[in-house]
Order: sequence, then C-alpha cells, then structure tokens
Amino acid sequence: MNRSPHVPQPRASKEPTLSRSRSRDAVHSLDRLNAATAEAAEEALLACCGSRRWARLIAAHRPYPDREALLAAGDEASYDLTPDDLDEALADEAMVGHPLPAADSLGTLAAHTALRAAHAEYERQFGHAFVICLDGLNPDEMLDRLLTGIRTRLGNEHETERSNAAEELRRIARGRLARLTREQPVCRESCGSGPPDRPYVPL
Repeated sequence: MNRSPHVPQPRASKEPTLSRSRSRDAVHSLDRLNAATAEAAEEALLACCGSRRWARLIAAHRPYPDREALLAAGDEASYDLTPDDLDEALADEAMVGHPLPAADSLGTLAAHTALRAAHAEYERQFGHAFVICLDGLNPDEMLDRLLTGIRTRLGNEHETERSNAAEELRRIARGRLARLTREQPVCRESCGSGPPDRPYVPL
C-alpha cells in the first residue's frame, strides 16, 4: 500500500520561493536554483522527485556550475535511494495526475480502458504506482508505450520491478531537473506537443 508523503504547509513569506506547485507552471534557471534558500530549493526539487532525502542531497551540494553537474547529482541521488525513499517517491507519483491523450476514437477509448485495468492489476500486484518515463514521445505514441510497458512489467518478480521503478524514477527526475532549470518558460498551449512536465503519473 502506498503511504502518503508529507505535504508541507504553506509558508507566509515575501521572499520568492521555488514551490512545488509553482515549479510545475514555470521554469526556473539554474542560477535561481543555486541562489534559493535551502528550504525553497528543496521544495522545488521535490517537484522532480518526491523523496525528501533526494531533494535535500541535491540542495545541499549547490551551487552547480552548469546543468550537467546538476543532472549528474540527480542521478547519483537517485541511485542512492533507500527502500523508504523509493516508497516515498512512488507515493508522490500516485498523487499527481497528468492527462492522457483524449479518447477521441473507439481505439483510443479501448486503450484507455485497457490501461486502467492493467494499472489496477499492477497496483494490486506490486503495491505501488506504475511509473515510466515518456520524455521525447509524441502524444500519439504515449498510449502504446504505456500499454506495452505495463503489460511487460506485470510479469516481473517483485524485486525486479522495484529496480525497474527506481530506474524509471531516475529518468523522470532527470528530465524534470532539466526542465526546472531551463532558461526560457515552457509554452503549454501554443508551442506544440513537447514532453509533459510530469512524464507519467497513474490514472
């Protein structure tokens, strides 16, 4: 069973912060992340991976000279996740939604139905949310990748699937870190179909 992650209470402050909710709507430069308070940086980094220890480790090693150094730190922290850290991160994924492509045809509707059924079975079998990195895919490719991925991984042993989930979380976190520190804002409505901010979160 997923355990609910700690949800921080809003803080009254006049100082600009990099909150989790704001970091999903705007992109912040590496300079701003480097200059933020430890608390603000950790909250922003939690939008990339829901493990608080992961966020603390990356925030503690600032400043980063460039994005590659930050991404390397993110990878290292991801490889260092403890079982409890992984549980916390997976529980966070289960709480944040991302829309799938619209069910605008019978085929897509059937795929949505199949995906929901497969995800319910996955959670029953493994006790946590199914996660997979979809960075770089077009929306019309996502359903196929999701269905293929979840059906394949349903056949895994428990420990093998925990390792797979940890690796997918690392890849997801790496993509989010890159987007968090991009210099220009992401245009969601008018700039085409780039990769989503949260590459995949369960139904």
